[in-house]
Amino acid sequence: MNRRRADTVVGVLVGFVLLAGGVLSWRAYQQRRAIEQSMGSMMGSSMGTMHGTDPLWYVVGTLLVAGVIGSVYYVVRGELTDPEVADTTTPVDSVQISATATSMDDEASPATSINPESDPQARVLDLLPDDERRVLEPVLNSPGITQIELRDRSEFSKSKVSQTVSSLEERGLLYRERQGRTYRVYPSDDLQNQQT
Repeated sequence: MNRRRADTVVGVLVGFVLLAGGVLSWRAYQQRRAIEQSMGSMMGSSMGTMHGTDPLWYVVGTLLVAGVIGSVYYVVRGELTDPEVADTTTPVDSVQISATATSMDDEASPATSINPESDPQARVLDLLPDDERRVLEPVLNSPGITQIELRDRSEFSKSKVSQTVSSLEERGLLYRERQGRTYRVYPSDDLQNQQT
């Protein structure tokens, strides 16, 4: 069971307990009030104990039950997994593992260590979100690639590639030239100069 569904179930349960407790408290209050009005004060306070529970006990019991349900759920909630969170952390873990493995390899061979100043393209790619990286990397590796080829390499839809290329073009990371019904995409002069 995921967290959202469990939150909803427990919320409904606590709401039901509060509603039921409120109804019971109100009925006990109405019953006590009716008895007091009909009997008057001639019997004293001993008559009230014979004709039902004090409404205050219903209120206290309701709050106690709702509190116990809420606190038990609060303790157990940490063990529930949210599939959306689990799905988003899995790729990050694999990226972190591969980055750690790469850094270990780099430490083993200091001659091939990556210095951000010596490889600004790698630095730019590291700073970009995944979708933009998946579009810009093929452009850096194959300048003049068409948007159709980009779509195939990035596995994005035609509109997603177009939007991402436009965004990268606005930020000056690449530019495109029309060729027939498509565009050829090139890295910006700054990125291309840094590559050489």
